[in-house]
Amino acid sequence: MQKLRWGVLSSAKIGREKVIPAIQMSKLGEVVAIASRTQESADLAAKELGIARAHGSYEALLADPNVDAIYNPLPNHLHVPWSIKAIEAGKHVLCEKPLGLDVADTEKLIKFAEQHPKVHVMEAFMYRFHPQWKIVVNLVREGRIGKIRSVQSNFSYNNHEADNIRNRVDWGGGALLDIGCYCISLSRLIFNEEPSRVVGQITPYPGQDVDCLASAIMSFSEGTATFSVSTKTESEQHVKIYGEKGTINIPLPFYNPNSGTDTHIELKLDGVVEHITVPASNHYTEMTDAFAESIRTNTAVPTALSDALANMKVIDAIFASAKQDGWVAIK
Repeated sequence: MQKLRWGVLSSAKIGREKVIPAIQMSKLGEVVAIASRTQESADLAAKELGIARAHGSYEALLADPNVDAIYNPLPNHLHVPWSIKAIEAGKHVLCEKPLGLDVADTEKLIKFAEQHPKVHVMEAFMYRFHPQWKIVVNLVREGRIGKIRSVQSNFSYNNHEADNIRNRVDWGGGALLDIGCYCISLSRLIFNEEPSRVVGQITPYPGQDVDCLASAIMSFSEGTATFSVSTKTESEQHVKIYGEKGTINIPLPFYNPNSGTDTHIELKLDGVVEHITVPASNHYTEMTDAFAESIRTNTAVPTALSDALANMKVIDAIFASAKQDGWVAIK
């Protein structure tokens, strides 16, 4: 079977260090082209990563007849416009999270994608494709820890680079869009429903236009999910799920800093902790292969665009709640 031929929009760090190597290790894909804003930077990235063709503009990559699908790791404010351009060019699109800047922005892309049903489009939430999350979801759905009452999660890293895209409010920077989206996504996944309302708190940082510290409570029909995310504290991540009969602790829920090593899940029932070892897995490879398989078989993408929209509705509501200083219903 011919592999899916990928083109990458930009030489962004996440593409160079994570996604491109993952596709190069995949069963169903190969990276055949990369684009940057200049030919020089495209040539350097192509040489570094062993990619055959380098394009000095994003337009040139989209016009490349040897590219079947594109990966869009551009800054958040460019996700929607360049994904739409890729769809127009007949390319399948895997776009980094969050899909857009807000609900209205996300809806533009979704409506355009619906007009081109032969093109597959998906938001790149890679964590869901790690085998540990498949195990966690199965444990929850099977009722091993009983009815879910609470999900608590934290995600943080320390970024004080003034010119970093995550510190630019006009480019869609900030903690909530960058990493809060993970906590929202996993909470919705575990409860297997949408929250009815949220209350959010964004703590201003002197000299910063973006949200650097955000917290929220999401109200589900029979429980709550809480999280805090920060872009200005020590790097940390964890998720804990509380059920009526037990708990599940995921120490490395979003990424494994020691790539290639096993991860672990802690299942606690009646005071006894069982450590479940999950063999090393590259969730970027798993994600891109799952996306490629949906194209190969002409079936639905693994994560529907409706999921991206639902996640964005919660993000918008948290921003609104922080501004209004009170609960906001999810519409």
